[in-house]
Amino acid sequence: MMGNEAKAKLFVISAPSGCGKGTLLNELSKRFDYYYSISCTTRKPREGEKDGVHYFFMTRKDFDKLADEDGFLEHAEFSGNCYGTPRKPVEDNIAAGRDVLLEIEPQGAFQVKAKRPDAVMLFILPPGVDSIARRLRRRALESGETEQQIQERLKTVVPDVRRAYEYDYVMVNGDLDKAVEDLVKIFTLAKEGGAGLEEFSAANMKETIDEVLKDA
Repeated sequence: MMGNEAKAKLFVISAPSGCGKGTLLNELSKRFDYYYSISCTTRKPREGEKDGVHYFFMTRKDFDKLADEDGFLEHAEFSGNCYGTPRKPVEDNIAAGRDVLLEIEPQGAFQVKAKRPDAVMLFILPPGVDSIARRLRRRALESGETEQQIQERLKTVVPDVRRAYEYDYVMVNGDLDKAVEDLVKIFTLAKEGGAGLEEFSAANMKETIDEVLKDA
């Protein structure tokens, strides 16, 4: 665990769908105490989803009101439903000395960075685009997703990976143990100012990003 001497940080983490980031973040939560940012949405809850746990479910009227009051760090509309990161829980936790982790796609991540330049931006790469397709198809056996839905997800992989060059840090989720070790190192040293993380800088990871895109 980190000591209280390190100032609380906002970590913004992006990765393509099917990259395995959920497993990594689960391992990270065993080692650090942080607030995991919960998004607001205007869509209806799905079976098993709980308000305040999976999302903050809101009416369109309340969502628009909060947006007008600059109450979101980022927000967007997809397929007729609105999604947004509420500003207050993030800023309240940071003010209280607790780190905040926000898992979000690149478009939203850079909206957050514009409002919170102090945010630590991390992109998690797959070892290759083909590994994403394999993982999504394995996951579809449990979730019941169709091949068309998988193809829709795959369409966003390359555009998302291209944004990795713009992040502060980039790492690869290939071998799980190594990826967990890298993520813990980034989280720990970024809290202390980032010294020692040069190997993960986007500039130094350029060839790795190039390699992933080459196979796309």
